[in-house]
Amino acid sequence: MASFKVKPEHTGPPELYYNETEAAKYASNSHITAIQHEMAERALELLALPEGKTGFLLDIGCGTGMSSEVILDAGHMFVGVDVSRPMLEIARQDEDLESGDFVHQDMGLGMPFRPGSFDGAISISAIQWLCHANASDENPRKRLLFFFQSLYGCLGRGSRAVFQFYPENDEQCDLIMGQAHKAGFNGGLVVDFPEAAKRKKIYLVLMTGGVVQLPQGLTEDGEEGRTQIDNAGRRFVWNSRKNEKVVKGSKAWIEAKRQRQIKQGRDVKHESKYSGRKRKTKF
Repeated sequence: MASFKVKPEHTGPPELYYNETEAAKYASNSHITAIQHEMAERALELLALPEGKTGFLLDIGCGTGMSSEVILDAGHMFVGVDVSRPMLEIARQDEDLESGDFVHQDMGLGMPFRPGSFDGAISISAIQWLCHANASDENPRKRLLFFFQSLYGCLGRGSRAVFQFYPENDEQCDLIMGQAHKAGFNGGLVVDFPEAAKRKKIYLVLMTGGVVQLPQGLTEDGEEGRTQIDNAGRRFVWNSRKNEKVVKGSKAWIEAKRQRQIKQGRDVKHESKYSGRKRKTKF
């Protein structure tokens, strides 16, 4: 008999699922870390922030701070929000994230920030949790609307919010997008690698300004552009392109991190020929 893995959001509220044990397992899983970093990098790219400008970003459902680390490595500042205290505790203990701030908050209760506080927002694998009611007084439709309304208020004029998520079906996509549009956002879905089951990723790109063409979706090398869908149901075809990344722990990654810390006014070690050099295993 085939076995099916139960999705975490079907087991109960996230603040109970991500207890100390699950949070520790999550933070120590190298496969999860690699995927989360990749999706956060893509979400940051879809924000289309001005080049050379340090942004102040909101990381929604930040968890143990994997996506927050990507924000810092790109030269931006952040505030992370999550409903799981154990996840936030791990993030707060990470010295690489000490220049950011973390807030314990349930997304469905809104974002508790002043109007226009942020230059953008990203969220990795979190928004689908709001589609499930874990108590008799929870209404997914109302919680999503209130969340998007509060998010719209705390974003600056002309900024974007990008959500990577795993929808169960088209109805769940429609629910999330519909509530975002009711809150005042424009935008739609960008699908990367739609023909590849394992690599396929869905991003909801929301804009606080007027209607702007959606960014292009990534495709396999050599393939033609794929169809993307906006909030009005219109379809666009884009050309494929490569997305170059810097490997974490490499010399280039270390130097980028060093330069970011210098901009933040922190004391850093000087560059040497040993930067990024693989160390021998200690016994």
